[in-house]
Amino acid sequence: MKIGAFIPIRLDSERLPGKALKDMVGRPVVHHLLDRTAACSHIESPKDIVVCTTSESGNNPLVEAVEAYGASVFRGDKDDLIKRFKDAADAFRFDIVVQVDGDDPLCDTEYMDLTVDALLADPRLDTAVTMGLPFGINVKSFTRTAIDKVFAHYTSTENDTGFALYFTRSNLCRCYRIEPRTPDHVLEEARLTLDYEEDLEVFRRIFEALYKPGEVFGLTEVVRFLKAHPEVAAINSGLQERYMERSRQKLDIEYMNTDGTLQRIVI
Repeated sequence: MKIGAFIPIRLDSERLPGKALKDMVGRPVVHHLLDRTAACSHIESPKDIVVCTTSESGNNPLVEAVEAYGASVFRGDKDDLIKRFKDAADAFRFDIVVQVDGDDPLCDTEYMDLTVDALLADPRLDTAVTMGLPFGINVKSFTRTAIDKVFAHYTSTENDTGFALYFTRSNLCRCYRIEPRTPDHVLEEARLTLDYEEDLEVFRRIFEALYKPGEVFGLTEVVRFLKAHPEVAAINSGLQERYMERSRQKLDIEYMNTDGTLQRIVI
């Protein structure tokens, strides 16, 4: 089995442009994200981590940063992430893909391992996804078969918002859900995704407290820190509803079911 990772990133974010290259404890955000993905026990080499970006020249600085780290890059469609993933899958020929969001520099390595373990243990599965972790921590893995199934049936070509729902909430894929392994990994009020300046400040506080070069700290340490420092979690606590409302407005995810009926996914 050939196992790799896909991380969709582009630098033209409306809310926080260039966020993947923002400085955090002396390194760009994307390098911290790559650290955590490379620590997955199923990823043999940083070259098996593919940052899936677009062909626009504005993403050239991102490509340089990723290649300087030693990871790989695939450049494809701007708004159609399903096509970008399909083309990347054709290029890299992975059997299983760990899919990490580019906005989530604290994505958890332990749960990456668990999602891949689930797919390896049951060949009937298409997707494995975590649930119940702090917002921005959940990860998923899917098979090449899942990519082909979604590509054959999706109809919404502007799917940058909500593309993952094809793998986790459609009738196309058999999905296995993984709950938190310990109460120490649960903190409902935490927002740990990077979309606003306030989010960046939260990440900087966490990394300033916990980061050690060459090491990847875990979710237990993150949750413990935020519980001990509620003032840090409060920095971006008022942004989640705004974020979700914007996501609901942009969401346009439809697909042709196997029985020929058009299905729409809502959140």
